[in-house]
Amino acid sequence: MSTDEASVRIDSWIWAIRLIKTRSAAGAACRAGHVKVNGATAKPAQHVKPGDDVRVRVEGRERIVQVVRPIAKRVGAPVAETCYIDNSPPPPPRTERPAEVGLRDRGAGRPTKRDRRDLDKLRDGYRPYF
Repeated sequence: MSTDEASVRIDSWIWAIRLIKTRSAAGAACRAGHVKVNGATAKPAQHVKPGDDVRVRVEGRERIVQVVRPIAKRVGAPVAETCYIDNSPPPPPRTERPAEVGLRDRGAGRPTKRDRRDLDKLRDGYRPYF
């Protein structure tokens, strides 16, 4: 297979342009219904050609790209960016994650009964123990 073909499998293409990290994850995303080509849910073996619109739901975000050049082999990031036009909405702003409640320091030992009750109060709210 050459890298410049008229069409290529969708799972191979979304992996090659680095929308999804692994080829097997790309196939799994297709089978789960997270990939759409021209508005229709895509199976992993569906072929894409220049001009197709591809929507991929990855990591809780929808990526909308238009195929410019179908490639089957993974290439460097600068080359991969030339193979599609990204029409995705901007990602939501990053927010600070709140501190994890009820985590103990490593090596602090086994929690006492009092510690466990305090942790339960923080996690679940107050519940009296009878």
